[in-house]
Amino acid sequence: MFKTIYEYEDFAQSTTNEDGSRVYVNASGVAYPSATTVLSVLSRDGIAKWRARVGAEEADKISKQSSTRGTKIHTLTETYLKNEDLKEAYTNTNASLLDLEMFKKFLPILDPISNIHCQELALYSDHLRMAGRVDCIGEYNGQRAVIDFKTSGKLKKKEHISSYFMQTTAYAIMYEERTGIPVPNIVILIAVEDEEPQVFIEKRNNWAKELLRTRDYYENGYYLA
Repeated sequence: MFKTIYEYEDFAQSTTNEDGSRVYVNASGVAYPSATTVLSVLSRDGIAKWRARVGAEEADKISKQSSTRGTKIHTLTETYLKNEDLKEAYTNTNASLLDLEMFKKFLPILDPISNIHCQELALYSDHLRMAGRVDCIGEYNGQRAVIDFKTSGKLKKKEHISSYFMQTTAYAIMYEERTGIPVPNIVILIAVEDEEPQVFIEKRNNWAKELLRTRDYYENGYYLA
């Protein structure tokens, strides 16, 4: 059984701009871009080249499949951590055999989670000038951490997922700013098609500087330092 030790309401409300980007509005009416929107500047050129290489129709198909699978695995994970009925969730998500196989492999790396602070909580930071909705904050192997759930069609190399580390670092900073509770660690858990899942554990402070540089690039179109 997983234990949730805090209960929070969303600190901001999400909405979508006319250009399709996600923003979050806090109680004072200040709107901040989502962390994923800010960090998308890192992959924008690569995605454009990939779409040109495979064609728009195929790219849209792959993106939709990936997004759908990610949503299903994420829903099942959230259900599991809330100690709710997984059989019902299997039906409600219309999970395929491949989805279920990926999730069953995912379960052992979820079990080290304990003392959950929140799931799917909308956060923002005046310091970072960005916002977002965190997957989970709790303890992983007894260490307080932001815990993010990902899916992938292939194994990931650490050097290719810097945006994951910066995203979770942003959530850690947002959470501390909103609650006063420091979160020193970031954990990325990846369910991988036809492979064993991956676990990446990092220190938040190792990624804060690069996060701020990327934020500045998003706002100004160039790195300030």
